[in-house]
Amino acid sequence: MSIKVMAMSDTHCGSDVGLTPPEWDKGPKANPEAYARRRAMWNWFEESRPRKVDVVLFNGDAIDGKGKASDGSELLYADWDDQVNMSIEIIKSLGAKEVVMSYGTAYHTGKDKDFEDDIAQRLGATISSVPQVTIGNTTFDMRHHLGRSSILKGRLNAVLGEVDVAREWARRGEYPLADVLIRSHVHYFGAALVRDILAMTLPSLQAYGTKYGSRRVSGTVDVGFVTFNVKGPEPMDFDWDVNLWTAPFQKPQVIK
Repeated sequence: MSIKVMAMSDTHCGSDVGLTPPEWDKGPKANPEAYARRRAMWNWFEESRPRKVDVVLFNGDAIDGKGKASDGSELLYADWDDQVNMSIEIIKSLGAKEVVMSYGTAYHTGKDKDFEDDIAQRLGATISSVPQVTIGNTTFDMRHHLGRSSILKGRLNAVLGEVDVAREWARRGEYPLADVLIRSHVHYFGAALVRDILAMTLPSLQAYGTKYGSRRVSGTVDVGFVTFNVKGPEPMDFDWDVNLWTAPFQKPQVIK
């Protein structure tokens, strides 16, 4: 019997383009464009997510934080408790028996306090900086952060670098070598299979349109999640798939 695993991250709950359940939405008045994007993304998420999930691997940045870089102007909810409650509702809706979490970026999830601890505690989840979990007989290694690049070669180099680092830790006898390395933070998807290790960056679950992303960062972004069907009993005995959302096409301004 297979075990269904959903790997996800970067919901950025509280952001005006974060993953937002309908009952949490405040409508289009403040920012119609952001409203349209978050509703379209949520509708896709509801249609695409698996109906049976045994394990959720949540790899950081569940909440968006105070948005100090833009003085909170891109927040749907600024209160920590609201953001935490929204993220809990989303994860609970998946119905998983087990939830494993990693810590995200302090800018988003709290510098003086790790608010993702509150999420984990209320979900009955485990959380750490670099969690490892064996599902079936396949070991998953999670960490939120990874160096970013705007070009494909640079993106894959960062993923392959994680394989090198994992093998070196294992060679030194200081850290177990996992079968699957999961990273996030960069808001784009990429994967590399290097003999006996699958390494990947997860897509985000925050839609396009933040000031930082649209004005300062070059390169494409991906929105989505990854699923695994772990069969066992051998390591790496699984099928996996990535589910990506394609945003509505933004038409150019026409001047006649």
